[in-house]
Amino acid sequence: MSKRILYWLQNDLRLTDNTIFSDLASQQCALDIVFVINPHWFKNNNYQQKPYGVHKQQFLMQSLFELQQALIERGQTLHVLEGEPIALLKARINDLNIDEVVFSKQIGLYEQRQISLLKAHCPNTEFTGVLQDTLFKQSDLPFNLNELPKSFTPFRKKVEAANIPITLSMLPEGLLPQPITLCAAKPIELTEHTDDNNAIMHGGFKSAQAHLAQYFSGLLPSTYKITRNELDGFNNTTKFSTWLAFGCVSARQVYKAVEEYEHKHIANESTYWIKFELLWREYFKWHALNAGNSLFSFKGQKQTKPLTTFMPNRFAAWCNGSTPFPLVNAIMNELNATGYISNRARQVAASCLVNELGLDWRYGAANFEQQLIDYDVAANWGNWQYIAGVGVDPRGGRHFNIQKQTAQFDPHGIYTNKWQGNKNTSAQLDNLNEVDWPI
Repeated sequence: MSKRILYWLQNDLRLTDNTIFSDLASQQCALDIVFVINPHWFKNNNYQQKPYGVHKQQFLMQSLFELQQALIERGQTLHVLEGEPIALLKARINDLNIDEVVFSKQIGLYEQRQISLLKAHCPNTEFTGVLQDTLFKQSDLPFNLNELPKSFTPFRKKVEAANIPITLSMLPEGLLPQPITLCAAKPIELTEHTDDNNAIMHGGFKSAQAHLAQYFSGLLPSTYKITRNELDGFNNTTKFSTWLAFGCVSARQVYKAVEEYEHKHIANESTYWIKFELLWREYFKWHALNAGNSLFSFKGQKQTKPLTTFMPNRFAAWCNGSTPFPLVNAIMNELNATGYISNRARQVAASCLVNELGLDWRYGAANFEQQLIDYDVAANWGNWQYIAGVGVDPRGGRHFNIQKQTAQFDPHGIYTNKWQGNKNTSAQLDNLNEVDWPI
């Protein structure tokens, strides 16, 4: 009797460079592939924000559809279930007599707890986790995790000096192991989701592979460092972050693509900077694992809390793009319309919330979690702590001068006008005086 394995997919929605699929392809087993949509994702959290906004939800459904179609071609299928994950998976494990559950190890604390709970409910089932969301294995790091440097630069220098090899996991041609006969739980029927009018990216691992090939086919990598801080424009940055967040592409794939580009074309400061940004992402991953609960704590990595509070009127104005700051309004309008804003825009908006508006940074982080299609738990909460001065920034926080940022990155008001940053500003000023805005 062959082994019966359930693969619980999460943020690893790809066949290419997926170690778990590569390992399963060589096994004699019966395989059940499952993704669970948690109703909790669409309900307000403690900060009155939902973990999944509409743009993020659309990207997820597109990604699931693309993966399901690819699995059908391999003689398998993806079963998408909706409900409380622990109860659903426990029942499925029992109904199908599952011997082993395989899964990608999670960086997020909430996701780690879910795995622990499922293990506790299924003591006779084997659980095997593989870390697939990082460039390096933990054993590759030139230090123990509890010795992770307190800031990015020493981390970067140590891992660059270690020259850790990056290898991709290859999936053999042919069919995957046979599917297990379905049990009573009825999966959601996936359909192809077309992009809404403002969508700038389409979800799915095939879409990710197409973008990877397209981006490195021209000269864009050679100018990345020059264009990366611009507020608008699809080609100014790599746009890999969204596919990375859902695991439609791996950080290793992007890193290897940069190395191949450097070998074939040119290695310059811009191509290095793409790898530099991947190392920032990597640092936040390991930092999140190290930080645990403190990644979500008001005082973060510090001993004292920030001198900020929460004022609903100010927060609502920031979310809705109706602050006294036209550039910030434009940024928030773009975010609400598309689910995406540039790195520079994120820094400006976050600095405004913390420094100009004096608000609790966690509400901003929760809003970005809801709105950003490329939300990543480690990078999002780590960057917000960085801006708020309670994270890994050795300078103790960042305050972006909004007038200076406007003069430097939108001197002619093109971006602000495009996203109607002035529309609600003057109309709101009289009302804002009532809540004592610090301008």
